[in-house]
Amino acid sequence: MFLILLFVSLACGAYSSDTVFAAFPAHAHNDYLHKRPLFDALENRFRSLEADVFSMGDSLYVAHDRKNIQIGRTLRKLYLEPLKEYFSEDRPTCYDSSNPLILLVDIKDNGLTSYQLLEQILKEFREILCQLGPEGYLGQSVKIVVSGNRPIAYMKNQTQRFAFVDGRITDLTAVDSLDLMPLISDRWTKYFSWRGKGEMPEKERAQLRLFVQQAHNNGQMIRFWATPDKPGAERQAIWRELMEAGVDLINTDDLTGLREFFQAGGLQ
Repeated sequence: MFLILLFVSLACGAYSSDTVFAAFPAHAHNDYLHKRPLFDALENRFRSLEADVFSMGDSLYVAHDRKNIQIGRTLRKLYLEPLKEYFSEDRPTCYDSSNPLILLVDIKDNGLTSYQLLEQILKEFREILCQLGPEGYLGQSVKIVVSGNRPIAYMKNQTQRFAFVDGRITDLTAVDSLDLMPLISDRWTKYFSWRGKGEMPEKERAQLRLFVQQAHNNGQMIRFWATPDKPGAERQAIWRELMEAGVDLINTDDLTGLREFFQAGGLQ
């Protein structure tokens, strides 16, 4: 574990010990399906990653479907414990309280039941987690954002919590506090017909930029899932439009491909 964490810390750092590269505006979709969950995302300096979870006993199991649950593959073991170890070391890193690593916890079963279990688990890791308390928001190195089946009303009424809500496009005009909903995520195909072939229609380009502007005016980040992700010119065109529009997290299963795209465009 130590050697892996050391390698990741070097990947996040620049070529000298006193300079650190920023994380890329990228999201590791279904991160738990990658060869090395968490570590592939950290090594590629992704700002955000995603884990689908199901509750079972006193644990949240990471899996795409309940039938895929495997012993030992829990949120605690795959993500929270390694992150606690990673951030306990004094090392250069891409992430801090101003730019935390975002871990989307996508609840696939009962929202309230799984969230209440998540609450209990997160208390063990409070020293690395962004949190909301009676005195307000406290930034740390990791921000947990609940997606999927989100018990929004319950979370909104909490005065102490270690997780936040993943909003939707329809929430852009809502009055919810940024301390509740720091991220807006939605399905690309719900709002856009363009799949990367030819020029993006001007009407859709303008709509994309409007969504981004609304989110940023609210102080929120924005992400789209279900964007075309097969290697090729269409994917490159989608990524380019998203980057130029200022989308904060570009969604992909191809972590190396997106990192290389950013680096080819001058983002180091």
